[in-house]
Amino acid sequence: MKKLLQVLAVGLLVLLPGCSDDENGPTGGDNGQSVVTFEKTFGGTGFELGTSVVQTNDGGYVVAGYTDSFGAGGFDVYLIKTDAAGDTLWTRTYGGANSDHGTSVVQANDGGYFVAGYTESFGAGEADVYLIRTDAAGDTLWTRTFGGAESDYGHSLVQTDDGGCAIAGRTESFGSGGTDFYLIKTDASGDTLWTKTFGGTDRDSGFSVVQTADGGYVVAGLTESFGAGRADVYLIKTDASGDTLWSRTYGLTGSEWGFSVIQTNNGGYVVAGVTESYGDGGVDVYLIKTDASGDTLWTETFGGTWVDWGWAVAPTSDGGCVVTGETTSGGADVYLIKTDASGGTLWTRTFGGTGWDRGYSVVQTNDGGYVVAGETASSGAGGSDVYLLKLDADGNL
Repeated sequence: MKKLLQVLAVGLLVLLPGCSDDENGPTGGDNGQSVVTFEKTFGGTGFELGTSVVQTNDGGYVVAGYTDSFGAGGFDVYLIKTDAAGDTLWTRTYGGANSDHGTSVVQANDGGYFVAGYTESFGAGEADVYLIRTDAAGDTLWTRTFGGAESDYGHSLVQTDDGGCAIAGRTESFGSGGTDFYLIKTDASGDTLWTKTFGGTDRDSGFSVVQTADGGYVVAGLTESFGAGRADVYLIKTDASGDTLWSRTYGLTGSEWGFSVIQTNNGGYVVAGVTESYGDGGVDVYLIKTDASGDTLWTETFGGTWVDWGWAVAPTSDGGCVVTGETTSGGADVYLIKTDASGGTLWTRTFGGTGWDRGYSVVQTNDGGYVVAGETASSGAGGSDVYLLKLDADGNL
């Protein structure tokens, strides 16, 4: 548990969504075009971290994270827009005099962006969920905060079918325990339609949300209130109004945490996270495949004898998955794992230098390659910089 908590100090700020039994990912292959690859860093002399990346409608990328090199406060939300070659088109910061963090970004239907995270500069409590809506140039259209008198955090964001948003996170202001899952549904203007909390008397935290094919939601995270161990992966399925249809826990006597979830074409789910109970090392990457009712179909672990984390999972066009995270088994590098539809390893890759390097977000790109966002202390301008990798279909630069 001590190893988990050491990494969690940074990692809880960055949670992200993201296997597939069929072709629910981008089109594979390069369609006769050359595949662009690159390795880029962004930031100043301080500390920057990239928590979430999406490929934009123009073939470029947008990365959300946070920075203390630029902006108005201790940390500010950091948004970077690049072209298809990874070269900067613009950057923006958002926040006030205190610390503000961006944890998730999606491109809106009109070409602008929704960015979620948390703010200590605005809102009702010590920290509040923070939602920023921008135009296509990154200029602010509106902002919203959600929360109560204590600390509340937004970790994952999805644009919903009605043009609004669903945000998953954790709350100390509401619910049954020390922290509870926090699920917020907004309309297209960011105004609250409903909020829900889930959990028991101990610590429960939601880290990833997706809207499901039936219009409801599934949220993944961790629970110390239920399950078999000190902490278990916690998966909750709701209807369109946020009311619970079922919940499941996964794990044994150690600690297991779920950081990223997607729905597969058969209506089931894949969750990526970490496990102390299974695998080869102290902490291993944990991948769980369930059916539509949340019952386990298979589980896989990845890693070596040290600490290996799975922060995000995304579907691939061949019906498998790609997982990113970090490995300290042989270094402290970005970890990229490609699996088939049964969770079997096709290849693994590591990226980084002599410092600490982590991958927090991954998507398959339109050319069949992959883009990974995270942080690097091995290169760049400051103590830690945003790290952006564009790889080919085999995970190579």
